[in-house]
Amino acid sequence: MNKILLYYKFTPVPDPETTMCWQRQLCERLGLQGRIIVSEHGINGTVGGPLAAVKGYIREMNAHSAFAGIEYKWSNGTGDEFTKLSVKVRPELVALGPDEQFDVFDAGIALRPREWHELLEQHPEMPVLDARNHYESDIGRFRGAITPDISSFREIKEVLDDLDPSQPIATYCTGDIRCEYLSAYMKHRGFETVYHLDGGIMKYGEEFKDRGLWEGSCYVFDGRRHLEFSDGAAQLGACVGCGTHTNEHMWCTSAGCPRLTLMCDGCRAAYPDPDRTECQRCLGVA
Repeated sequence: MNKILLYYKFTPVPDPETTMCWQRQLCERLGLQGRIIVSEHGINGTVGGPLAAVKGYIREMNAHSAFAGIEYKWSNGTGDEFTKLSVKVRPELVALGPDEQFDVFDAGIALRPREWHELLEQHPEMPVLDARNHYESDIGRFRGAITPDISSFREIKEVLDDLDPSQPIATYCTGDIRCEYLSAYMKHRGFETVYHLDGGIMKYGEEFKDRGLWEGSCYVFDGRRHLEFSDGAAQLGACVGCGTHTNEHMWCTSAGCPRLTLMCDGCRAAYPDPDRTECQRCLGVA
């Protein structure tokens, strides 16, 4: 039985390079693959492997004074989600831009899934900002959310210019790292009341499945590409070829275009390269 762990923790890391070496040695010893980023602000990772190895990883993390008590998001894996192990030191856990100086530990108000659900139901007029990229929200999102047409997190700074900082706002992402980080940045930008979904979409989906305010599939950055919280998950994405519902992405073939696009199995089979196609923007329909 293989499992995938998604996790992060904002915590001071005095020596990121030493932490990186320890993480690499730990994962190699346990036979885990995936991606881990370490910075002076903490750690962010997605790792996968046999259940016993994953449990061993958590035990080692809990024995570390800086990383004890992390809330891990579990999901099922097959062993094919990652092709290698990557452990790197980065200036930021989330790439917002080196020119942005703010207190990353001064986050907004964290809401557990039940609290988040009740807040959104009681205040349907409140803006809800999706902190993820466009291709993620294309296949799944909270009902009525603002879903920016962005391909990298840095671009969300321009989206904030169109929002009222005096109005309460809620933000979410897959596992909470982006939205917690964003909530701290928004406070730095003068937003008065910012909520973020503690545990992210993953924890909300665990509790509510598809019976709550979440709709569609959750995009994940591994070989699965997406996961669903029940067999009744809606397909929100539209195939660029024929318009039918799909949650399958492919890379655009247009030179210099970094976008992922959606295409159903039928239209995908008609392309010479079944893993690449042209996106809606390059086709002039978005």
